[in-house]
Amino acid sequence: MHQVSGRVVAVSVRATMIAGGWIGFGLGVVTGCVLGAALAWFAGAILNWQRDLSLTLGVTEQLLPFGSQIPVLQRIQSDWFIVVPFAGLLVGIFAALVGGLIGGLVAASYNRSPFGVQVVVEVPDQLP
Repeated sequence: MHQVSGRVVAVSVRATMIAGGWIGFGLGVVTGCVLGAALAWFAGAILNWQRDLSLTLGVTEQLLPFGSQIPVLQRIQSDWFIVVPFAGLLVGIFAALVGGLIGGLVAASYNRSPFGVQVVVEVPDQLP
């Protein structure tokens, strides 16, 4: 084996878009699940706050802040096991699209660059 020096002048745009999409999807799913869990928790916290506020002030829940959204908040709180993965998938798909776009833009800009990355590759010796 002997070493050969060279430079990388182009990378595959398709491969970088796929890699960026997968990385974006993975990070987006985790972020979306955390956001979905926070949404479900805040829905429950708002419902408890409204319940306490309506008992303290003696007014109906419809007159309080978020009064007209009570059914939606109750649904989000009770169906948290659907809200969390759904939010994860939505954010993951969006992040995959953004990651693929960024990967393609980076590859395209690298391919247009006059500079390359220096690499050293080991090449097997030729047998006679």
